[in-house]
Amino acid sequence: MNKAKRSLFNFWLGTITCVLLIGLSTVPSWSKTLSNRLVQSGDVPSFSTSQVAQPTQVQNPINQHLMADLQEAESVLTAQGMSGSSLQLYAAILTKNNVVPKAPSTMATGVAGAALAGNRLIVRGDFGGLSSALRDYETDPVDPPNPNITSAAHIHRGEPNQNGPFQYALTVMLNDTGMGGRLSGAYTLTPEQLQALSNGQLYVDIHTKQNRAGELRGIFRPL
Repeated sequence: MNKAKRSLFNFWLGTITCVLLIGLSTVPSWSKTLSNRLVQSGDVPSFSTSQVAQPTQVQNPINQHLMADLQEAESVLTAQGMSGSSLQLYAAILTKNNVVPKAPSTMATGVAGAALAGNRLIVRGDFGGLSSALRDYETDPVDPPNPNITSAAHIHRGEPNQNGPFQYALTVMLNDTGMGGRLSGAYTLTPEQLQALSNGQLYVDIHTKQNRAGELRGIFRPL
């Protein structure tokens, strides 16, 4: 990530973090496990319910995870010879408050970073603190069943206040608890999907057994 993009990213992330903190009146602090996992670039654990977060406690982990996810996504494109001035970065903060039609009962959180070069999109993300195991679409499929839904983490296309159609499944690697893990994906976007990404209409949604319609959601925003 070049210096200009990094500066813009830090400015944007500081702004969005403030908005997130204002929108959540009682956000708990990150657990001690998070600090340890950040060093290892591992999974985002759940919030601790025993304390109230300070802005720096929330912003630093979000910064570190998003930076790591974005750098990893960008490195994939670089390895494929697709880096340069045409590369665009996107970030999504996954929270329960973004879920439509209403926020579920959960302490889960997550982030996702994406790098776009041409029509090629690389996604990396982290999440944790889920209320239950991920929804199993083999035993609990959508109606009608969709064979392309191969995980409980998806990219959808739609307005922020609507539930849009499924676009892609993200690969999920769970941690030892089964309530957190990492997200990854590589996709060739259609012209319609590229336009949706540009318009803030592509979002990540994570579904669980307790919250089948979605427990975490976040819209990809350009940096």
